[in-house]
Amino acid sequence: MNTLRYLQRHTVEPSYLGLYRSGELQRRAEALEARLESCDICPRECYVNRLKNEHGFCHSGYLPIVCAVCDHHGEEPAISGTRGTGAVFFGNCNMTCVYCQNYQISQDPERHSSEEVDFHHLAEKLIYLQDELRCHNISFISPSHFVPQLVRAILEAVPMGLRTPIVYNTNAYDSVASLRALDGIVDVYLPDLRYASDTWAARLSDTADYVTRARQAILEMHRQVGDELALDDSGLAQRGLIVRHLILPNGLAGSWDSLAWLLREVSPKVTVSIMSQYYPSYLASQIPQLGRKISVSEYLAVVELADELGLENGWIQEMDAAENYLPHFDRDGHPFSPPASRI
Repeated sequence: MNTLRYLQRHTVEPSYLGLYRSGELQRRAEALEARLESCDICPRECYVNRLKNEHGFCHSGYLPIVCAVCDHHGEEPAISGTRGTGAVFFGNCNMTCVYCQNYQISQDPERHSSEEVDFHHLAEKLIYLQDELRCHNISFISPSHFVPQLVRAILEAVPMGLRTPIVYNTNAYDSVASLRALDGIVDVYLPDLRYASDTWAARLSDTADYVTRARQAILEMHRQVGDELALDDSGLAQRGLIVRHLILPNGLAGSWDSLAWLLREVSPKVTVSIMSQYYPSYLASQIPQLGRKISVSEYLAVVELADELGLENGWIQEMDAAENYLPHFDRDGHPFSPPASRI
């Protein structure tokens, strides 16, 4: 795979500003919040009343759970740049991956009772990331179960001066209806494509319909932002889609099927980030198929596959990424940021 070509070099006003001026952003926020009364925000469709703080699969009520807000330098170069992305790490998750590297904040809902924040406070944090830390963009991380909340926070932040591109960093277990409500709000989609087998998705992440749901979600993201990643003069993403694919031991990620599907059904020009940073975190050491890092031969096989399929745009992590990119959250939930991705 070649390094990412600078296909488009321009800076544009984030489209959510136009939605705010027209009143559409407020309408979207209200419509999304209404869906919380019988929650169908993610594919779990638990139908609990989160407006009254009833909890479904994600163990989350009305207010957003925010475990960390910081400048984060471990994403792809077009996201992290030199000053980092302004990362908003949401707590809890709508998947339960046994190898989750963020398990301290995603898989322990009991610790988050004191980490709910109101929307005005979260909006102030977005402005802090933009104006004080001078981050290149705002990344909402693990947002699938907090879509109404992130839209409300943006709505609150715009009159405070928010003007930074929005990145939606997701496991791709997303509701298409929720993604449609984000059309024109999210500038850059950064989804995973974890599995090509629902059997393994069910066993390792408790998502028996992951393949269908994730592929539908990625197709919707692509419909919104198109083929080519738009970059500014500094090489920073302004609009587009970057699909991440994490290599798993023993071929459990189904790399051939997933990457071939991207080229066939999304676009030959799709930007892909192939990640070698798998580490047997959380419960993975107890599972024979997952209890080790990927091997050199497994890594090279996917690198060769990318070349064979003709993937043109994106990045491939180097083999030592498992040691260099392992995140860690301290007792207060703050992440120690790994170094920026290598091209």
